[in-house]
Amino acid sequence: MEGSKEAGTQRGDVGMEPAGYLQEAVKDFRRIKQQAERAFAQVSDAQFFMQLDEESNSIAIIVKHVGGGLRSRWTDFLNTDGEKPDRHRDSEFVIAEGDTREALMARWEDGWRLLFAGVAALRPEDLGRTITIRGEPHTVLQAINRQLTHHSGHAGQIVLLAKHFAGKNWQTLSVPRGKTEEFNARMREKFAAARSQ
Repeated sequence: MEGSKEAGTQRGDVGMEPAGYLQEAVKDFRRIKQQAERAFAQVSDAQFFMQLDEESNSIAIIVKHVGGGLRSRWTDFLNTDGEKPDRHRDSEFVIAEGDTREALMARWEDGWRLLFAGVAALRPEDLGRTITIRGEPHTVLQAINRQLTHHSGHAGQIVLLAKHFAGKNWQTLSVPRGKTEEFNARMREKFAAARSQ
């Protein structure tokens, strides 16, 4: 692989080309979204809205917040500040009349749609451009990394809550307990076969 055209696009390669970075960012965003969705698919509507205590957020609130944040950040991403005047972030932490699971999922999907469309529209040379979030300058690269970090954190919150509510019915999203060695052997075999081709 060394010196080949594909070398710069390998995951974790510090020499990754800008186009490769954008492709990896999309893959990571899709993994974050899917992880959260596989988690909250395992809870009932009542559990979706349940708060562990007065200071904690329900899955519903996190979904509402993520949808609102994505819409704000990725609407006209390159040309307007990421914190839109009509966002009203504090309202994202309140379940209002009409905030059904279906309505919140539509908000979630719309936010992610804007993100994926926004990233797809970027060219490699855009990564060095400057955008602002609440007036704070970020390169496009920094803004994407900020979004990856922020939303992976929220996906983790959703997984924790969903696993708590699902209890013994939880379907694992990663390597099941007691199956690590089997999984490792399968992965080594898979990539050894790929290298030999």
